[in-house]
Amino acid sequence: MIIRHSQLSDLQGIKSIYEQEHAYSDTLQLPYQSDDLWAQRLASSSDNNINLVAVKDDEIIGQISLVVMDRPRRKHVATFGMGVSSLHIGIGVGSKLLKTALDLTDNWLNVTRVELEVYVDNKAAVSLYKKFGFEIEGTSKNYAFKNGKYVDALFMARINKN
Repeated sequence: MIIRHSQLSDLQGIKSIYEQEHAYSDTLQLPYQSDDLWAQRLASSSDNNINLVAVKDDEIIGQISLVVMDRPRRKHVATFGMGVSSLHIGIGVGSKLLKTALDLTDNWLNVTRVELEVYVDNKAAVSLYKKFGFEIEGTSKNYAFKNGKYVDALFMARINKN
């Protein structure tokens, strides 16, 4: 498995991850998103919006979007969204994507705080984030509407003290 920057030609591979029920249920993505929307997201890549993919045997098996804040007093902060193909969950794809993104924040982007929101019922993701030093900072009640009901989310962050 390799991690590389995404390309427009990766559109269908990335979109296929987020068409899977677990991916749109465990993120703020909606089902049935158009190719045009995904093309726009991929085209918006910049120094502050980095889109990486995990590739195995020429197949896109995971994706992470790292967004560095551009507001003057929040330039030290980044956030991210990530998805892994259901056929490749549990084999380290998420760990490798997150490790790569954190290497960028810690060593190349001068980011000292990485923050995220994760649904409280997404135990695998919470466990992954804790493994990489993220701590729970709070809970937001009725954070999002998912599968016909409101769900809570945890706010987590990792501070790089180096």
